[in-house]
Amino acid sequence: GSFYTFFGQFVLMVIFQIGGIGYMTLLMFIMYLFGIETSLMVRLTAKESLSGASLRVLGKFFAITVIFTLLFEIGGALFLTLYWLRFYDPIHALWYGIFHSISAFCTAGFSLFPDSLMKYSDSILLNAVFDIVSLAGGLGFIVLYEAVIFVARKYDSLKKSRLSVHSKLVLITTLMLIIAGTLLLLITEKWDSSVDCFHKILYSLFQVISAHTTDGFNTINIGTLSSASLTVIMMLMFIGASPGSTGGGIKTTTFVITAMYINSLLKGKSSGVVNVYEREIPKESVNKALGIFILFIVIIAINLFIMSITENLDFRNILFEIISALGNVGLSTGITPQLTLIGKLLLTTTMFIGRVGPVTFGYFVFGSVKNTGYLYPHEDVLVG
Repeated sequence: GSFYTFFGQFVLMVIFQIGGIGYMTLLMFIMYLFGIETSLMVRLTAKESLSGASLRVLGKFFAITVIFTLLFEIGGALFLTLYWLRFYDPIHALWYGIFHSISAFCTAGFSLFPDSLMKYSDSILLNAVFDIVSLAGGLGFIVLYEAVIFVARKYDSLKKSRLSVHSKLVLITTLMLIIAGTLLLLITEKWDSSVDCFHKILYSLFQVISAHTTDGFNTINIGTLSSASLTVIMMLMFIGASPGSTGGGIKTTTFVITAMYINSLLKGKSSGVVNVYEREIPKESVNKALGIFILFIVIIAINLFIMSITENLDFRNILFEIISALGNVGLSTGITPQLTLIGKLLLTTTMFIGRVGPVTFGYFVFGSVKNTGYLYPHEDVLVG
């Protein structure tokens, strides 16, 4: 806000709008509008980009994605504009409303104010708008679509109403992470004596949702938080939002499936079978979740090792910066301007990997796995 002109701000907004809903979404939506036929390969790629839309309703699904995006962004912009009309002229209030609403839904975290949203930390309306809009972006279009259909069919006795296992996992995990994160932040942070209980909850809830949805906004100074509070935020940034959303991180379902797999092994179940809601999760999904989890740990470890050599900064702050970059969050303890050129380039690369996904990036670097046409005989190896 203090450096870029209106044109520069507009360019950034367009970029994170496209990055939020995905270029494949826009492409398929345009093709759907004009009735352009697409090849099976294009449709399969598009299906993968939103993690779940069936090929049969792909065009319609992308149209619904755009509708949800416009619905939440216009709604958020309207409320924010009305709020900022109290402080700015109509043109500036409207621009601030549009920019921040899109930034929140696309979980970009870009703000036109030098302290993010710290000077508005006590506003219940502003907290609520940002929380709702960023949560909508972080839940994922699949979950939003199913939730609307579920509610609509509740009032129609002739139609069955049921959420998929994916949507149930996302909604329950999101709720649990927000409640647990808020309670932990309330307990672990060393609050100033002037902050009352209501505002402690208000600040904690906002920062937990910000870290979980990876929207990157802050209403409190991240650099002054205690080590325990930063750890809570780092864990939330690592888990991140949900598949098919605008957010980053390993994703909620990846975290849950990995946790269930470990629980299954500890209970001695054969082959670490993962069962949830009377359904068995396919082995391919379990393996992918484990792969993503391990790749994120490896990328963080490599970054941490290199930056521990190149940067003369606090180890805790470096780790926070790395997880924030990999999860595409944008939160910082304030050390970003002090990073060396190597550190900045490394984090830029890390943000790119976090956005396209470590598995996709691995395919790009190493190529897809080819079937060898033969199998080797088994031989056991002692582990653990």
